[in-house]
Parts: sequence; structure tokens; C-alpha cells
Amino acid sequence: MAGGGFCRLPNGTVVVALTLNSPAGGSGPGAPVRVLVHAVNRARALTRLRNLGLRAVYLRGNAQPPTPDEITAVLHHPDGLLWRGAPQTGQELWHPIRALLGSSGYAGPARPAA
Repeated sequence: MAGGGFCRLPNGTVVVALTLNSPAGGSGPGAPVRVLVHAVNRARALTRLRNLGLRAVYLRGNAQPPTPDEITAVLHHPDGLLWRGAPQTGQELWHPIRALLGSSGYAGPARPAA
């Protein structure tokens, strides 16, 4: 993982920002993306990403915490999970996590049919 950080909000929740390599199918395999997660705590934020198939996601340190603009973006999104290319090119908007993971909404190996 390239970098990341978190910010604790006044209500006790956290916003975690991570810079990751894009899973295949997003903005190009291996292209870096900035992912934002709003959750009750840091562990739950990472669990939300791991549940989507991003298994090797860790937060070590607080080198690149989310900016105030990133915090505002994730707080105003109903899912609390957003991404965009990193470094930001032009005025790229934030995208829901489903747009990064493809139609299955899952980045890991194929899930068995239910």
C-alpha cells in the first residue's frame, strides 16, 4: 500500500483515506486510486474494504490523512465509500465504490452462486 491516514470526527466516527493500486477493471489495472471510507472506527473501515474483496488493505500510520474536502465528500455520500484517481487529474469527481469494482461489486475471486 502506498499511503493512507485517518481523521476522527467530533461524533466519534472516523474517515479513513487510502491510496491503493486499482483492482482490474477500474481506472486501469495498477493505476493508483484514493479510497475514502466512513465508519464507526478504523478497524471497521478496513473490514468494509476487505469485505469487498480488497484483502491486502492495511493502515500503517497516519502519513496521508484525508483532507477537509475528502471528509466532506464521503460524509455526503449515502454508502460512505468513494474513490477517484490519484494523483487527481483535473477536476475528477468522486465515484461510488461499485464503479471501481465492476458490476459484481466485489474485487476478489469469483463468489460461489447462492
